Amino acid sequence: MKILAIEGALARCSVALAADGAVLAARRSDAPRGQPALLPRFVAEVLAEARIPATALDAIAVGVGPGGFTGLRAAIALAQGLAQGAGRPLVGVTTGEALVAALPEAVASEQAIWAAIDNRRGRVVIECFAPGHATPGAPIVAPLDRLPAMEGPVLVLGDAAEAVAALLIARGHAARAIPGLPLADAVALVAARRLAGHLPPLSGVPLYAEPPAVSAPAPRRT
Repeated sequence: MKILAIEGALARCSVALAADGAVLAARRSDAPRGQPALLPRFVAEVLAEARIPATALDAIAVGVGPGGFTGLRAAIALAQGLAQGAGRPLVGVTTGEALVAALPEAVASEQAIWAAIDNRRGRVVIECFAPGHATPGAPIVAPLDRLPAMEGPVLVLGDAAEAVAALLIARGHAARAIPGLPLADAVALVAARRLAGHLPPLSGVPLYAEPPAVSAPAPRRT
């Protein structure tokens, strides 16, 4: 199964083309606001390197967040256009799912996992995974001084991992941090599991870390 995966939720954008679990070509760049310019170029380069046209793909996968507005909008719009143009299904993958998929299987199955994303406003967005579960509950937005209740040890992933784990430890909880950002390679892996029916379906609807800071213009007075 050939899957083109696109990830731009956080401060890294990446594209990978995977076939039957092996990555054939990939690009990545740490560029907090570079997704609109870099992702289309990365897609073209990856398809050219693998010598596979978009119409020969089995699916397009995209990271749907939680994440930033600009990166998610750029990644999902690009993925939607490719999926529609090639007549292939679009598969969504959350940021937490991609982070968990990058862990060794033994580590991912032995304890609860939080994927904690920093929204830069004194709050974090957390996807909570029960021990041995590959899919999270609904994202929780929490101030750093009011983190969710927890039972037992927790492994914290994501760009807010160190801050969240330190707060939990200060409160007497057992916590360990593995900071990092999601990659398209892991998005492709989760998408393959989803397409095989091992995970529930997920659309390409974005999960923003915060609602876009825009408002409708006020009506003009006549």
